[in-house]
Amino acid sequence: MIIAYTPTAAAMARLEVTAGTQIPPSAVWIDLFNPTFEEQRLAEKLMGAEIPTREEISSIETSERLYEEPGAIVMTAILPLAARMPDPRTASVTFVLSARRLVTVRYGEPQSIQTCARRVQQDGTIPRNGPGVLFVLLDIICDRCADVMEEASDAFDRMSMHVFEEGLSSRKAETYRSAIRTQGRIGLQVARMHDVCASLTRLFLFLSARSSRVNLTDEQVAACKMLGRDINSIKEHADALDAKLSFLLDATVGLVNLEQNQIIKIFSVLAVVFLPPTLIASIYGMNFTRMPELEWEWGYPYSIGLMVLSIMLTFLYFRWKKLL
Repeated sequence: MIIAYTPTAAAMARLEVTAGTQIPPSAVWIDLFNPTFEEQRLAEKLMGAEIPTREEISSIETSERLYEEPGAIVMTAILPLAARMPDPRTASVTFVLSARRLVTVRYGEPQSIQTCARRVQQDGTIPRNGPGVLFVLLDIICDRCADVMEEASDAFDRMSMHVFEEGLSSRKAETYRSAIRTQGRIGLQVARMHDVCASLTRLFLFLSARSSRVNLTDEQVAACKMLGRDINSIKEHADALDAKLSFLLDATVGLVNLEQNQIIKIFSVLAVVFLPPTLIASIYGMNFTRMPELEWEWGYPYSIGLMVLSIMLTFLYFRWKKLL
């Protein structure tokens, strides 16, 4: 699918290019969504630069996703695709930028692209060229990254409150498993955002170094550096949150282990408490012929009392030692 955005008097108009038709030469932004071979060739003809295919995007190394073409620069970045889902995913989006227009190649539906599409159709102050649209899109991407990290931080705070204030019990296995799963989802989300931030950091450095090639203004060069600093701060936030997640996971497992150790300690103490009466009962359960207590009228109450006394003395000893 080819979606072209052409300048109008108010802002930009969205035009879906159907099969057999040409892309309008006045198009400022060309969005290729799951493009076919023919659609990709139409965009390449208009841009004067080769656009990488899906197989090429997935096969090239991370360090080679930023390069120059005769008529443009090509940049591939990782964007959050569904960072708020239980299984956060990312998608690679390729930006082919010239001084006149921008081409985006995507095989997913990042929310940032949709937000940018709405904005360029409503905001008439956006420059009617490729760099102008790109910087609107990059600003939206940075805002979304910040929102995703803020949501992950809020989820971490709620989980910390649940672990340290409400507490976890190993006897409630489902609650314990749910806490571990939640922490794992937050960790996976943070790990995905690490990849996104690293990819965007390389993109901003590359774009800033090629500013003259695509005729970036001084304001756009400054905005590129500012967005790069924003992404670095988000990455630092992710690093700190990752460390706190490791601590929370260790604390969660440690609290449950403490409770289990306490239960095991109680059983161990009870076993020691009942050891003396077991010994007494074993002695009087022997089948020897000459046992004076067998003929004694108070032999049975005596043995029972001796066992009870041994239990009480052992119990009081453990209480004195604060083991119970």
